[in-house]
Amino acid sequence: MDFSLKPLAFLLCCLLLWQTQTDASTCSDCFTQSRAAYYPNSDVNGTETGACGFGSFGATINGGDVSAASDLYRGGVGCGACYQVRCTNAKYCSDNGVTIVITDSGSSDHTDFILSNHAYSKMAQTKDAAASLLALGVVDIEYRRVSCSYPSHNMTIKIDESSNYPYYLAFVIWYQQGNKDITAVQLCETQNYSCKLLDRTHGAVWATTMPPSGPLSIRMLLSGSDDGDETWIVPDNNIPQDWTAGATYDTGVQVDL
Repeated sequence: MDFSLKPLAFLLCCLLLWQTQTDASTCSDCFTQSRAAYYPNSDVNGTETGACGFGSFGATINGGDVSAASDLYRGGVGCGACYQVRCTNAKYCSDNGVTIVITDSGSSDHTDFILSNHAYSKMAQTKDAAASLLALGVVDIEYRRVSCSYPSHNMTIKIDESSNYPYYLAFVIWYQQGNKDITAVQLCETQNYSCKLLDRTHGAVWATTMPPSGPLSIRMLLSGSDDGDETWIVPDNNIPQDWTAGATYDTGVQVDL
């Protein structure tokens, strides 16, 4: 036997183990272990008063498969993000679980998610299994970030009811797509292209006092939470000059990043 090969074999083994650990720590498709509960007062869908500021839209988006998040809320940056969530009790739980959208902030009994009743029940294999999960109240889960997809909807600007033309403009962005976060938003004049960086006042609400006049173009910075990749997106359509509180404006863009 050639004992001189042993140090080399040991070195190769260490390198393989290090590579495996590195891959595991940076795996964007890997599941994370946690716990989930559900809104006890949920009328099937989510809440209309979620911390993200989506209003009634936040209760019904994604067919009502929505959730509050604790650490994943990230001061509002996590609003609109999608996650695959599946419970781990083989007796009751399906393999695929449910895909949810973050619309609120909250935690309960060391959970990462408080799901809508609708979403919580969809983790089950059958209706009877769903009743058993609801009776448990809190279950062990695993989750991972996935892309949001709304094939029938472009990203949409919803002007917040608190807006006061022309002195104060606030809005949220509906139908956030892909698996990146909206980390910055600029409001630009279409005449001279001067831009103003907006403030995230709370949740997913972007706002500014004394907004520019005329038709307004927005720029959104999409950032990857894992890879750090950043991309500026400029929608095809502008916010009209005579924007009004409560109105919605189609940006004309679909994003798959």
